[in-house]
Amino acid sequence: MLSWNNKKLGEKIMQINYNKMIDHTYLKADATNKEIDNLLDESKKYDFKTVCVNSSWVAYCKEKLTKTNIGITSVIGFPLGAMLTSAKAFEAKEAIKAGADEIDMVIQIGKMKMGDYDYVLEDIKAVKKACGKHVLKVIIETALLTEAEIRKATEIVMASDAEFIKTSTGFSTRGATLEDVKIMKSVCGDKLLIKAAGGISNKDDMINMA
Repeated sequence: MLSWNNKKLGEKIMQINYNKMIDHTYLKADATNKEIDNLLDESKKYDFKTVCVNSSWVAYCKEKLTKTNIGITSVIGFPLGAMLTSAKAFEAKEAIKAGADEIDMVIQIGKMKMGDYDYVLEDIKAVKKACGKHVLKVIIETALLTEAEIRKATEIVMASDAEFIKTSTGFSTRGATLEDVKIMKSVCGDKLLIKAAGGISNKDDMINMA
């Protein structure tokens, strides 16, 4: 755990641009242009890494973010992950065509719980193929998995060629915990990047997850 009482450590932390580690997110079903415009304004003000939106909002965000260095992340198969693999791949392609820079997909959680690991892997691979050079983050929804399942899901994501593993949708029973991140990190080491999502609401939580 990092402590702000350590002056040298504090100075080092202050040199890190944490804003460029944040995907500023609005994914509610009742989102209107008012909420999306607010998301975009905040992202410009704080220079976040990307805005994260549902795929139908990607083109709108692309137009509004012209001449900025803020990227666009689109969620795919969100938030349940239970749609057909072909539908996920199609949505990813269409989101990228509309201007998405990164894709956040949800795994087929039921298949993961059943132990149908081949299905889960092929589902991810199909979306990664659709993404091409674009970054893919794979949401495993840790709130619904046991520790053993989190470990196995991490192994599957490692085998898929995705760049990131992501803890949560933010729409389940809870968001990310430090324990979730530690479990994932113990499996993947530096072979995957980890995105902690949901329930991170203050500076200390953010630093501990980083």
